[in-house]
Amino acid sequence: MSLALLPVERLSQIEDAALNASAPPQQLWMDGWLMRLSPGKAKRARCIHAMAAGRLPLADKLARAKALYADAGLPLVVRVTPFSQPEGFDQALAGAGLQHFDDTLVLAADLAGMDLGAALPADACFEPADGATYAHTVGQLRGSPAAQRHAHAERLAASPVPYQGWVLRGGGEVLACGQLAREGSLVGLYDIFTIPTARNQGLSRAVCAALLRQAVADGARTAYLQVDEANAPALAVYRRLGFALGYRYHYRAPDPALA
Repeated sequence: MSLALLPVERLSQIEDAALNASAPPQQLWMDGWLMRLSPGKAKRARCIHAMAAGRLPLADKLARAKALYADAGLPLVVRVTPFSQPEGFDQALAGAGLQHFDDTLVLAADLAGMDLGAALPADACFEPADGATYAHTVGQLRGSPAAQRHAHAERLAASPVPYQGWVLRGGGEVLACGQLAREGSLVGLYDIFTIPTARNQGLSRAVCAALLRQAVADGARTAYLQVDEANAPALAVYRRLGFALGYRYHYRAPDPALA
């Protein structure tokens, strides 16, 4: 996958937009670390984001963070991006015993150059859903426990960047769904999901295209999304739409199995 033709400044804006769109009500700052403590499924809303170098020694910060996350009933997880501070942060975490897992790609695209002609099925209904309805719907499709669905709905309700969820129904059941969050000229796609029995029919691509057509009409010019690097089917869909690699990130934790 080729690199996105975007300057680092624009990629930094995408990172900021993604942080804004995933902001939960349970978060606080500690010496340059944004500590997110949502009990939901999304790791970006229940992990540490190292935004500034800070002044405290790493060992002290990790000890304080571990206690804070334990009190919240959550595992300690740190997200590492090209924008994490200070320089050498990832190597320092490795030296402290935190293990690397979940490599993730941030993909980006210039909407003016995208092929958004993929049509939704003529016999299906594509309808908007508010945050609570969407969180319940996609959580049910994924088999997420009720507590995670509630946390997702809570995060969407509190988000400083408004989400708009859409659900595709056909034959009396939900076939696929997706969300967008637009901040100025940037739009992010989130929670794109197709039920297993409806996959390989072009529904994910059609849902993404429909969301992006709406975003273009509202003034968006650049799209972004985040996808697990190991998710080959999703990557194929996004490549066909015109997304390209912007940057990578990963997570570290003392025990990835608990994260």
